[in-house]
Amino acid sequence: MELQNVLNNRRSMRNYDAAKKVTKEQVETIINAAILAPSWKNLQTSRYYCILSDEKIEEFRQKCLPEFNQKNAEGAALVVATFVKGCVGFDRLSGEPVNECGNGWGYYDLGLQNENFVLKAKELGLDTLIMGIRDGEAIRNFLDVPENEQVVSVIAVGYGAKDVQMPKRKSVSEIAKFY
Repeated sequence: MELQNVLNNRRSMRNYDAAKKVTKEQVETIINAAILAPSWKNLQTSRYYCILSDEKIEEFRQKCLPEFNQKNAEGAALVVATFVKGCVGFDRLSGEPVNECGNGWGYYDLGLQNENFVLKAKELGLDTLIMGIRDGEAIRNFLDVPENEQVVSVIAVGYGAKDVQMPKRKSVSEIAKFY
């Protein structure tokens, strides 16, 4: 699929076809695309925890997501996105932040990777939903995420069960200034 078509057709999906399963190989392909995103000093601190078995998905949905996101993720595989804290945006020798953003650079790098993630998923015919409303501590315990990683989001990945229309987007003139 051509990049512009992927950009035009990617949507946040909240309704998945549970009869169609996402494979480990598909998720690996998607993560390989995510890895190609740029990162601060090429540190590549993003991490992905992939939940593919129906039993684990159901248990995770019940324990780690609020009710509305449990529903939004029904029928999809789940991928938790994290990053290693205190690396990106910090001086390697002193451990001090190099500017006011500090760990914000970890979020930034993860966001770049997640954009590649959702675009590659769409290219493969899959739909996604990035969920930020989740129980981070429950996720940390459920997946044994180390304390030095920041749990950021849960990404539902699956086959959309319906067409979703593009919501209105702002124009370039509304968001950009040219000098």
